[in-house]
Amino acid sequence: MSIFSIFTLLGGLAFFIYGMNQMSHSLEIIAGEKMEAIINRLTSNRFLGLLLGCVITIAIQSSSAVTVMLVGLVNSGLMDLSNTVGVIMGSNIGTTVTAWIMIFRNCFKSIRHVIYRSFHRY
Repeated sequence: MSIFSIFTLLGGLAFFIYGMNQMSHSLEIIAGEKMEAIINRLTSNRFLGLLLGCVITIAIQSSSAVTVMLVGLVNSGLMDLSNTVGVIMGSNIGTTVTAWIMIFRNCFKSIRHVIYRSFHRY
């Protein structure tokens, strides 16, 4: 590992921390109390939070992006740390559901192809 690699790693980490700080500060300014009330209502029940995390992850197809957004929301004070547990669990479930949807879609295509080929020969 060269000195350039170490500086690149430290520079990337610094940009990441700076970006998280800016995102948290901007969320505090923009969101306000109305968004905080909506988030707290959606995540007050752990099962609602689980469903929310699942739906958001299926929509954006990235549990890592959901987790980064949650870190920003907790850091800005818009969301409690205890409420994020259900959303993170839901995002992990959403990733699995997304993978299963893709598997079933491809599986049904293959089955349809096999059935078509067995009855329609050239």
